[in-house]
Amino acid sequence: MTTTSQNAPIARGRLYLVPAPLDFGCDETVNLQNTMPWGTLTVASQLQYWVCENAKSARAYLKRVNEISPLSSPLQALHIQELPREVHKKGDHTGNFDARPLLTPALDGHDVGLVSEAGMPAVADPGSSVVRAAHDLGIEVIPLTGPVSLLLALAASGLNGQNFAFVGYLPQEATERAQRIRELESLALKTGQTQMFIETPYRNVAMMQTLLQTLQHNTRLAVCSGLTLPRGVCQSDTIKNWRKKTSPLNNSTPTVFALGR
Repeated sequence: MTTTSQNAPIARGRLYLVPAPLDFGCDETVNLQNTMPWGTLTVASQLQYWVCENAKSARAYLKRVNEISPLSSPLQALHIQELPREVHKKGDHTGNFDARPLLTPALDGHDVGLVSEAGMPAVADPGSSVVRAAHDLGIEVIPLTGPVSLLLALAASGLNGQNFAFVGYLPQEATERAQRIRELESLALKTGQTQMFIETPYRNVAMMQTLLQTLQHNTRLAVCSGLTLPRGVCQSDTIKNWRKKTSPLNNSTPTVFALGR
């Protein structure tokens, strides 16, 4: 435990997991209070130390928080640290990245906020290394409530919410991607387990085309995009019916795909 020069123990700060709106924090036309609980905004407004995925979007988010619950310090005075870019590309769940230095403020008694660009940090987003480091250092981890796109999509999909799996991103190469889709479909149809995955927005349309070409006509596919936003879309139907209508997807909005029976 960290101590003062008089050897009196210093109480460690806490790590707060702070959800962000699914507009990536930057759409000021969206009313923040419609998607973010008051309690979460209040806690966020009092934090002076942050670990984030992207400092620019984190500041944009906190600027909006300030309009509802005034920040305890000016935005320019906040201490904001970014996760390394390599963590974004390769993920930080493998244990190869040491996040403990990012939590030095918590060891010195300050509460720290962890925030991603959208939704809950460490869930389909970077941040798990920071949470793991907090546990290793004996720092209390407190998740706050807010939008989590995976659970919102699952709830709205009409698919099995009692048994489901999130498998992240699918392969980019066309043949490998189609093979992976077939594997997930087989598992879903055999076990009833809903299979969920995401895609980089600019490949949404290509992903949808591959799904329509690959999946069996009775398999059910749910597509949920821009949830909690005015432009949000959530549709669930059999592949047979999907092939008869125009896809609601574009290449600009993050999307959750789910398939099952």
